[in-house]
Amino acid sequence: MSGPLFLAWRYVLHHRLQTALLVACVTLTVGLPLAVQMLVQRYSEQLMARAHSTPLVAGARGSRYDLVLHALYFRGAAPPGLQAGDAKRLREEELGLAIPLYARFTAQGAPLVGTSLDYFYFRGLETAAGHLPLRLGDCVVGAAAARRLGVQPGGALLTDPENVLDLAGAYPLKLRVTGVLAPSGSPDDDAVFADLRTVWIAQGLGHGHTDVVKNAEPGTILKREDGNVVANAALTAYTEITEANIASFHFHGDEDTFPLGAVLVVPPDAKAAALLRGRYERHERVQLRVPVAEIEGLLGLVFKAKRFFDANFALVALATAGFLALTVWLSLRLRARERETLFRLGCRRGTVALAMAAELGIIFVLSLTLAALAAGLMVALEAPLTRWLLS
Repeated sequence: MSGPLFLAWRYVLHHRLQTALLVACVTLTVGLPLAVQMLVQRYSEQLMARAHSTPLVAGARGSRYDLVLHALYFRGAAPPGLQAGDAKRLREEELGLAIPLYARFTAQGAPLVGTSLDYFYFRGLETAAGHLPLRLGDCVVGAAAARRLGVQPGGALLTDPENVLDLAGAYPLKLRVTGVLAPSGSPDDDAVFADLRTVWIAQGLGHGHTDVVKNAEPGTILKREDGNVVANAALTAYTEITEANIASFHFHGDEDTFPLGAVLVVPPDAKAAALLRGRYERHERVQLRVPVAEIEGLLGLVFKAKRFFDANFALVALATAGFLALTVWLSLRLRARERETLFRLGCRRGTVALAMAAELGIIFVLSLTLAALAAGLMVALEAPLTRWLLS
């Protein structure tokens, strides 16, 4: 180790508190903007990757941002009003695949997504264990959700009631876990997927009953007349769909009027996409959106807001630079006798200047290293921190 560097190192070690304060100030000033920039860049890439993989999204007229975020990331509520019949009419256009989505409910905190088997093929999702849902009451769980909830194929999940104070609402539905999806690095990892009709049953649009003729419990029959049986409110409504009772589950009303959140539309080519967009441009109830354009617009708003944070960081950096300059100037004033002693011992003025410059160099190298490590750690812990903040 050269003379100036040795002197600088010994000085830094001797004044530990002063060095720690300087390193902390520079680390925070550099590390926080660096971490924010890395996180914003990572979020942007993830958002755009999901948007690029989804050609078109159909939904009810309303907020286009709510529709796209709900359809792609299962966040927020989609504009209400879309019906299963709308998805049917999109399929009848024969201009692309129409995949229905209904993600209004949750299952033990995870988004419960009602969809068709086409969704798994479209997203390239495969099971790491078990198999995809095959009947009413089955569900498959994303990799992250399965790890968090501790479920495996053969296990069970309960749907969450929308309002725990609504005693007249639908009972929670017990879902049978038939599989766990392989990790995909997408929002699908945090969701639970079931058949669309299963989610409608969880909402209360469909239900099963005991056979009141063969298996009626005492007190459930009001009257029997002309071959008809009238039961009272004590009649059991199933909260679990099993092989024994699956045949009793049915729906009331026209299924074409049942609700959906969105429809993913996958046209075979650009011409089919243009035709679909033209036909739905002035549709009175349904809007057709291009996720890439909407996410780019949303990110544009985010980056505009980020400019205020960048300006704030710039002011903080300027204040920190002033603080460091003041500290160095005061240090030079206080160390005048120290420099005089080094000169009398034979040190050249250039050597003393190099030693003091090396002190600042050591501080900046330590600060930048810690800032890079802290920013990398924040990015690495982004997923669990986000889940913790949103839980």
